[in-house]
Amino acid sequence: MPVLPLPSHFNPNQVGSVWRVPYQQRAEEATAWRATHAIPPAAQDSPRVALFLIDVQNTFCIPEFELFVGGRSGSGAVEDNLRLCEFIYRNLGQISHIALTMDTHNAYQVFFQTFLVNSEGEHPAPYSLITKADVDGGHWRFNPALAPSLGLTPDEGQAHLEHYVEQLATAGRFDLTIWPYHALLGGLGHAIVSAVEEAVFFHSIARAAPSEHILKGSHPLTEHYSIVGPEVTHDHQGKQLAPRDSRLTKIVQDYDAVIVTGQAKSHCVGFTLRDLLTDLQAIDPTLARKVFLLEDCTSPVVIPGAVDYTEAANEAYAEFAAAGMRRITASDSIQNWF
Repeated sequence: MPVLPLPSHFNPNQVGSVWRVPYQQRAEEATAWRATHAIPPAAQDSPRVALFLIDVQNTFCIPEFELFVGGRSGSGAVEDNLRLCEFIYRNLGQISHIALTMDTHNAYQVFFQTFLVNSEGEHPAPYSLITKADVDGGHWRFNPALAPSLGLTPDEGQAHLEHYVEQLATAGRFDLTIWPYHALLGGLGHAIVSAVEEAVFFHSIARAAPSEHILKGSHPLTEHYSIVGPEVTHDHQGKQLAPRDSRLTKIVQDYDAVIVTGQAKSHCVGFTLRDLLTDLQAIDPTLARKVFLLEDCTSPVVIPGAVDYTEAANEAYAEFAAAGMRRITASDSIQNWF
């Protein structure tokens, strides 16, 4: 299939805002688009290409929402999603399947401020980094008021917190970050960005290929940046917190190419790729060559005056490329990959 034009309904000025997708109208237009451009059903594709979108949600991608990923430019996720929507529309006839992960939280989790208190009963501020030394020194402790709702005793909650920050330090992971409340299940922040949702829906109708949505991150006792697995896998008693998820690995095995992008490059995207690479190398290291990193549709977490993960994200992508994954941009042609 050749590269397609952008459909007339696509409005680049709306990518950074929230609005209702007119599903019936878009379905009718997608059906007509399929006929006009002789687009076959995705089931007939050869080669088969999957697009894997990580956490392209309002909470990360809309400037006025809770955890907007601005990158160093300050408008990163909006610019990323503009290019992403254009990429989906232009390559509509060559993308066989679209899967989307959705960060999914409730109000009481290990990375939200209410999980911790100090001796004055105060909670840490958003974007605080909680180190092993902070916990060992008693500066921050588990909030005992949460114990009943989490099925723990206060002592068990404290033991888990001590174990948790020790596991992060031992594994060389980022320190425990206290994030602003975000991606709360059922809220506007949890939803997929309207412009991306519209593009994915249009694709699903035009290609007769339902999209796939994968929820992650709801376990209260561990961070879950990666769709493949949580940051800490077991509690202080050795009990598994959340299992590893093999769906992305299976997609790589089943498709000829898998394009990965989303938010944020330094966290949920980067950590997913790191875990995916580990799993692929255990099966067959050559599988990494089937993974394409859509790099100009993702940005790192940058909080001016607080944290900047740009260099860490770039270093990780260099490692992924060295292992066989291929770095691409939205202007690259899928037809040239095979």
